[in-house]
Amino acid sequence: MDTLLLVIKALHVISVIAWMAGLLYLPRLFVYHCDAEPGSVQSETFKVMERRLLRAIMNPAMIASFLFGAIMLATPGLIDWSSGWIWVKLAAVALLTVMHMKFGRWRKDFEADANTRSTKTYRLANEAPTLLMVIIVVMVIVRPF
Repeated sequence: MDTLLLVIKALHVISVIAWMAGLLYLPRLFVYHCDAEPGSVQSETFKVMERRLLRAIMNPAMIASFLFGAIMLATPGLIDWSSGWIWVKLAAVALLTVMHMKFGRWRKDFEADANTRSTKTYRLANEAPTLLMVIIVVMVIVRPF
C-alpha cells in the first residue's frame, strides 16, 4: 500500500506540473494573440496552439490532478481534516479551476475573433496561477496551521 500511495503522489505531482504549465502558458499566448490581426495567418496559428494546449494538455492534466488528488484525499489517515492548511489548499485549487474555466471561455472568444480584452488583462491573468501555486505549495510542504 505504501508503494501504491507513492505512485499516486508521483502521478499527482506530474499531472499538476502539466496543468500548471498550461495555466502559465495559455494567457501568455493570449497576450501575443491580441497583437495578431483577426483572420491573419498568425491569428489562426494562435487559435490552433491555444485549442491544442487546452484540450490536449490542460484538460487531461486537470482531470488527472483531480483524480489522483481525490484518491489521496480519500485515503484514511492521510489528511488531518481539522488542520487549516488542507482547506486553504483546496480553496486555492478551486480558484485554479475557476481560472482554467475562464481561460477556456477566453479561448472561445479568440476562436470567434471576438476578443475584447487588452494585453494588460492577460498579463495580469498570467500572474494569478503563479500566486495560487505558491499558496498551494506552502500549504502542502510547510503546513503552517
